[in-house]
Amino acid sequence: MAQRFHHIIGRLGLSFNIPCVMEPTPFGHSDLRRYVREVFEWTGIPAADAELAADVLAYSDEHGIDSHGVARLDTYFDLIIGGKINKNPMIRVVREKASVATMDGDNGLGLIVGPRCNEIAMDKAGAYGSGWVSVCNTNHYGAAGYYPVQALARDLIGLSMTNTTKGVVPFNGREKMLGTNPIAIAFPASTEKPLIIDMASSTVAYGKVEIAERQGKSVPHGWCIDAHGHTTLDPIAMIQGGALLPLGSDEAGSGHKGYCIATVVDLLSAVLSGANWGPFAVPFAIKGAPKEAKQVGKGIGHFFGAWDIDGFQDPCIFKQSVDEWIRVMRSTPPLPGASEVLVPGEPEHRAYAIRLRDGIPLDPKVVDSLQRISKVSGVRMPAYH
Repeated sequence: MAQRFHHIIGRLGLSFNIPCVMEPTPFGHSDLRRYVREVFEWTGIPAADAELAADVLAYSDEHGIDSHGVARLDTYFDLIIGGKINKNPMIRVVREKASVATMDGDNGLGLIVGPRCNEIAMDKAGAYGSGWVSVCNTNHYGAAGYYPVQALARDLIGLSMTNTTKGVVPFNGREKMLGTNPIAIAFPASTEKPLIIDMASSTVAYGKVEIAERQGKSVPHGWCIDAHGHTTLDPIAMIQGGALLPLGSDEAGSGHKGYCIATVVDLLSAVLSGANWGPFAVPFAIKGAPKEAKQVGKGIGHFFGAWDIDGFQDPCIFKQSVDEWIRVMRSTPPLPGASEVLVPGEPEHRAYAIRLRDGIPLDPKVVDSLQRISKVSGVRMPAYH
C-alpha cells in the first residue's frame, strides 16, 4: 500500500516522506553523566574539567532541553579530536575594573570557559554587589540557563547570554547575519521553585529544527525561511541554505523585538569582549557552515552577570515576594483550550522530576552518535534506564 502511494505521488511530481519514527530510548541519568565525563577525559580534557563539562550537558538533558545536551556531544567530540579546541586553556583577565572584567577563554571548550567566567561574575557580585564579565575567544557553552542557576545557591540573581553562529536573519532581512543569541536569567524563591527564564532571541533555538529533522517532522509556520526567503515548514529547507526568523517572525508579530534582543546579546557578548560578532561568529552547531574568511575578533563571546539581592532588599523578603508572584501568576484563568498557566522554569522543573525517575529519553539518531563515539574512544555506552 505504501509503495503504491509513493508511486502515485511520484507520478504527480510531488515528494512526500513518511518517516519511520522510532521511540526514544531512556538512559539512566547518572550513567549518562559518567559516559560524557569519560568521553571528555578520553579526548584529553583534564578530569576536573571533564566533570564540569559533563555537568553542563547533563543540566540540559535532565531539564528537558534536548537540543543542548548529549545531542551536541558528537560536535564537541569532533572539534576536540580535530584540534579545533584548546584542551588546556589558560583563561586570563584581559582588563578589569572593580565589578567588571573581560576574559580571554584561550579557545577553550565553552563548557569549561563558561562556568569559570560565570564564577568570576558571582565572586564580584559578592564583593561589589554586582558582577559583570564579558568573554572572548571561547566556544559554544551549552544551554544558557545553566549559568544563572548556579547563582541561586548564593542568593544571587544570575544572568547569562552568548552570541552564536549565524543562522538568523535581521528583521525584514533574508540573509543570515546573527546567531540565535540566547539570554537567561534566574531568580531565587523561598518555598517555590526558582524562576528560570531561558530563551533564544530567534523564534526557536536551532536545535529544535534539528530535532524536527531527526524525527522527520515539519516545523510550525513562522519559524524558518528557505534559501529564497520564503516561509517554509520543512526543516531541511532551513538547514540547507535557509534561516531562522527573529523572535516574533515578521512585522505582524513584532519581529523587530527579537532582532533587538539579539542585538543586545551580540554587543554585550562579542563587541564588548572583542569576540567575533554578527555574521563573523565562528561556526559550531550548524552543519556544513563554512568558516568565515573574515574575522573581526577572537572566537565567540559570552556575557555573565550577577546581582547580590542583599544590596537591594532583605533576601528573605525578596524570595517570599517571588513566591507570591509565582502563585498569583499561576492563579490566572487559562485561555479556552489551555490547561493551566505556568511560570518561567516550570516545564524544566517538571521535566527534571520525571527524567530523574524515568531516565533521559534519547532520540535514536542521538543514540547512534553516542555509539559512534563509543566505538572510536572505547568508552562504555551508558546503561538503559
